Amino acid sequence: MGGNWSWVTEFVLLGFRLSAETEVLLFWVFSLLYTVGLLANGTIFVLICLDHRLHTPMYFFLSHLAIIDMSFASNNVPKMLANLVTQNRAISFVPCIMQTFLYIAFALTECLILVAMSYDRYVAICHPLQYTVIMSWSVCTVLAATSWSCGFVLALIHVMLLLRLPFCGPREVNHFFCELLSVLELACADTWLNEVVIFAASVFILVGPLCLVLVSYTSILWTILKIQSVEGRRKAFSTCSSHLCVVGFFFGIAMVIYMVPESSQKKEQEKILSLFYSLFNPLLNPLIYSLRNVQVKDALCRVLQVRSR
Repeated sequence: MGGNWSWVTEFVLLGFRLSAETEVLLFWVFSLLYTVGLLANGTIFVLICLDHRLHTPMYFFLSHLAIIDMSFASNNVPKMLANLVTQNRAISFVPCIMQTFLYIAFALTECLILVAMSYDRYVAICHPLQYTVIMSWSVCTVLAATSWSCGFVLALIHVMLLLRLPFCGPREVNHFFCELLSVLELACADTWLNEVVIFAASVFILVGPLCLVLVSYTSILWTILKIQSVEGRRKAFSTCSSHLCVVGFFFGIAMVIYMVPESSQKKEQEKILSLFYSLFNPLLNPLIYSLRNVQVKDALCRVLQVRSR
């Protein structure tokens, strides 16, 4: 390394680079979405903890999903909101790397939790008589613990590979948070190993789990078509189709970001797609998985009735 190189101690998040008026408008819109997402997921988590009727495998995984969504949004959105209304968009090296680590960890954990949820629905619909035996609490605990462990271990691998690289300038991160690929572009050394590991991890943690989810829901769909009751078939299909929409968006966007080759326009598209994970996904999950559910609505009514006494 050249002795006259100056090492980067902080980065600058370029964000969306819009007019001041537009950024103020986005600040209020994003603040509203962020707050509603936190409240929705927080409400679901509290309901699942308080109501014993929701102490089932499905809601066990939903409580983990709520924690992930709140944590993921809180890792990225506050800094983005601050940058929308201030001129100082600097972030120190260590907080930036920490943001990268948590971003990867929560995203990977959510991928695996979604797979566990699809397996839970597969067993519930395709093997209802064996459901309580197959989806025992020990199995659910192992699935959840494995999801969290794999997510954080893989995130640690990515960050360790990132930290071995020198960062000597430039220091402008072309994103609204310290996203892995955006930070990697600023390294002053060959990043081929990082890119190979990112692609391999994408295949392992995106394509593989997505195939498992699709297999599960294909089996579910086949079982639904055998249901004699038209009303029962309609309810089951409505639930599964909405779940598949969320899964499709989540995995599809991730594959576009991490598996599609780089282009001149892709970077700006990635910023917009990343907003889905930070703002819209935390809103969609409670709406699709929980708030449309009669059991959750009943639990909310019971909690409100107890509070009003």
